[in-house]
Amino acid sequence: MPTGVHLRDARQQLFDAAERVLLRDGPNALTSRAVTDEAGCAKGVLHRHFADFDAFLTDLVLDRAAQLESQAVALRESAGTGTVVDNLTGALTVLFGPIPMAIIPLVTFRDQLRERLRHATPGGVAILAQATTAVSAYLADERDLGRIAVDADIDSLTLSLVGGGHLLFTDREPGPPVTAAVHRFVTSVVTGAVHRRPAR
Repeated sequence: MPTGVHLRDARQQLFDAAERVLLRDGPNALTSRAVTDEAGCAKGVLHRHFADFDAFLTDLVLDRAAQLESQAVALRESAGTGTVVDNLTGALTVLFGPIPMAIIPLVTFRDQLRERLRHATPGGVAILAQATTAVSAYLADERDLGRIAVDADIDSLTLSLVGGGHLLFTDREPGPPVTAAVHRFVTSVVTGAVHRRPAR
């Protein structure tokens, strides 16, 4: 493996390399050597930018979790347009896409990583916390707009959508569920709370 390869924006390239390893080989294969081999650089490059491998993984998870913020914004902006079920179906498909679904078990099974993330983001497990916040805020917006019943239990709906959505997307072979399956799931969760017509 070459040792003199210069990486522009080394942190991002290392993150991208780790992402490829995660998607291809799973969280158990994610080691510092696997990342630097995938990036085509010396192992020391990683340690020049991060105190240790858990520090690297912490920043990787936080970086990928931050990328979900754009989806959270898009979901909230969709309030009052289209249908509630369609909006939630699209959002869950992105929030539980391949990268988030690869990161969740990584966090779950690495104690040091989970501990560091607790200090960095006290609000809960990264990725799941972002999904929960996004869905809850969207449902509250739709309730304010009269498209969800005023007495709807937003916390319970959010828990059902995020928890059930996570299970729906977990361990899918040969790939994630089709849109129709996600749509049926969302419909089953929110059908009692969604008004068929916006309040006038």
